[in-house]
Amino acid sequence: MTWYHYLAVVAAGFVAGFINTLAGSGSLVTLPVLIFLGLPANVANGTNRVAILLQNVVGVGSFRQQKVLDLRGGLMLAAPAIVGSIVGAQIAVNLDEQMMRRTIGALMVAMLAVILVRPKRWLEGRPEVGNQYLTWKQLLTFFAIGVYGGFIQAGVGIFLLAGLVLGVGYDLVRANAVKVLIVLCFTGFALTVFLINGQVRWSVGLILAVGNMLGAWVAARMAVARGATFVRWLLIAVVAVASAKLLGLFDLIVRLF
Repeated sequence: MTWYHYLAVVAAGFVAGFINTLAGSGSLVTLPVLIFLGLPANVANGTNRVAILLQNVVGVGSFRQQKVLDLRGGLMLAAPAIVGSIVGAQIAVNLDEQMMRRTIGALMVAMLAVILVRPKRWLEGRPEVGNQYLTWKQLLTFFAIGVYGGFIQAGVGIFLLAGLVLGVGYDLVRANAVKVLIVLCFTGFALTVFLINGQVRWSVGLILAVGNMLGAWVAARMAVARGATFVRWLLIAVVAVASAKLLGLFDLIVRLF
């Protein structure tokens, strides 16, 4: 890679780390960059996990330092997600990625409507969260999210936020803190699967991780400082853009003009 390729990778990582920590879908930025640099899609998918792992180490540390991380609740929710991520990583090469992207895009459109229509549910949360055992619905929900995260990663943060806010009862700031802990836990297992299959390029992954970690550090502090309302509006913007990309609307506009 040339020097400007390194800068592009770090810049893409910063944007992805920032978006991932406050919302999700940052991998929609980094995966195309890695593929543009010549990595096969499956290697780009595996290499991206190096940056995601280190990004969430920084995010978890920052949220915990600011005392907004429910460590016990997050670890409980991470358990089914870890199992799901191993399954998702194992079947990554056997699924129709294009069809999955369209399906996820449609689900994000529906989620966008939920975020807009029921703002209080996303902003206030329930104070008793974290002092209860998981229900079977929560186990299935986070297992399914883990499968998706193990498969492709892009967008998993948005689905985790939906599960944590609507299914568990966190407000958006606490949900973001728990989200980065869950992603940290299952990414390590998914990355191991990609490593075993020789689908990780460490040199690029570590450079990308520099940007991801910087973005995560900035975003974690901004989330706590600006509060749930700011995070909600950023989430709305990210979900709208991500759903349009996954549904191919940007490609359609390019073809029309």
